[in-house]
Amino acid sequence: MSRVRVGTCSWTDKTMIERWYPPQVTSAEARLRYYAERYDTVEADSPFYAIPKPIVAENWAKRSPAEFVFHVKAFGMMTRHSVDERRLPPELRELVTDVDERGRVLHPSAELIDASFDCFNDFVEPLRAASKLGGVLMQFPPYMTANDPARVSEHLDYIEYAAEKLGDARMLVEFRHPSWVTGAREAETMRFLSDRGFSYVSVDAPQFPDRSTMPPIAAATSDWSYVRLHGRNRDTYFGKSASAADRFDYLYTEEELAGWAPRVRELAAESDTTWVMFNNCKNDYAPRNAREMAEILGDVAAPYGGHAIEREDGQLDLGV
Repeated sequence: MSRVRVGTCSWTDKTMIERWYPPQVTSAEARLRYYAERYDTVEADSPFYAIPKPIVAENWAKRSPAEFVFHVKAFGMMTRHSVDERRLPPELRELVTDVDERGRVLHPSAELIDASFDCFNDFVEPLRAASKLGGVLMQFPPYMTANDPARVSEHLDYIEYAAEKLGDARMLVEFRHPSWVTGAREAETMRFLSDRGFSYVSVDAPQFPDRSTMPPIAAATSDWSYVRLHGRNRDTYFGKSASAADRFDYLYTEEELAGWAPRVRELAAESDTTWVMFNNCKNDYAPRNAREMAEILGDVAAPYGGHAIEREDGQLDLGV
């Protein structure tokens, strides 16, 4: 059975900073170093909203141990999401031809989408050069469905285009509409991904009577398996005005985590590496649940930095 690596989908969320880090850990550098003493992987989700400059990734690489791995969420335009023109770097803004009343880019041209991939690749290059780039998370929007056969072909062509643009970076594919894994389509989707070595992202999310969210299907379609746990807060999951932390405001119980353990072990038996990433980044929920999951899985995913740290308030911080 392969190794399972457990981490969180942020280390910089405002509420996580307030609730998880000791009072003396105040700088961006100190927070990353503190996190990397306790977990050996993280998912950087902030590039979804705006592509940082390469110096940011360069600093991440410098401030983390040699074996540390960063998965990076792709910029929204790369996954057909609506993006704010003001969040674009100047070289991309010049290619914008139309925006709506909120300043969101309308009908991005092929040239603009192409350039967004190039800009993103420049950003992650320092991680790639340091052998610290894990996968690129391509999280497609819920309005990208598999209901219309003609559109399915177009969507799959786009996924192949994206993989070509990402070069040798591993692509992690997260669908947000259940039509991709409903009925016969499930086998077709998994076959498409496995034939190309793309990793299917297994998710845990709130379930609704109308089946509007992805079901908790665990599937290995490449030598890497990837699981994202979004929490199960049905009241906030589709909140339009809620922050990301509020949308995923949920602390898993030990019983709920234990329910995923057999599926994670099955993935580990079929993969070279299995990643389990917690996206419930409100307060200290994600790192707490990540530690608990590692303990449930036992020696398959032994906690990376299990030592206790004494905080200034005299309490022991166990990284949870």
